[in-house]
Amino acid sequence: MDRSTYHHGDLRATILGQAAAMVAERGADGISLRELARASGVSHAAPAHHFTDRRGLFTALAAEGWRKLAAALEGARPDFLEAAVAYVGFAFAHPGHYAVMFDRSLVDSADPALQQAEAAAGAELSRGVETLTDARAKADPEAAALAAWSLVHGFVMLRLNHVVPGAADPVDEVARIAQMLFGG
Repeated sequence: MDRSTYHHGDLRATILGQAAAMVAERGADGISLRELARASGVSHAAPAHHFTDRRGLFTALAAEGWRKLAAALEGARPDFLEAAVAYVGFAFAHPGHYAVMFDRSLVDSADPALQQAEAAAGAELSRGVETLTDARAKADPEAAALAAWSLVHGFVMLRLNHVVPGAADPVDEVARIAQMLFGG
């Protein structure tokens, strides 16, 4: 390997960023560590040093995605409608992360870093749901949290997969829908 392809930055972050971009562009199927190395300008063995294999790569990418989602939701505290908007905004800003986060066949669900990141995002989503004033949501916060998550996740999946046409800004659209269903 010559100096023109030597990587001297944060290789782990570079590879995760490249993986997120590739997944967003064409999905996770067919993405290999060798291809990521080539796209990142490093030796074919370099990604394996950080992730061991594809499952390790996608587990790290999903964990990073859950942490980013938790941060987006934290920034929306304490309002549910702002959390719904933050969730959808995250999904459209990070479609590669989002796709891997919800494909259990790609990740090691027992990975402690992944579990911790998922729990942090779940806790932030629950904090938003706690702000709902509806008596039914107060009486059954677990069902309210599942309903809220179903709303935003379902909306994102419909739009990302072009199942429903979307001329409007998805963030504006989900704000309108969330207000209609959960605004009181």
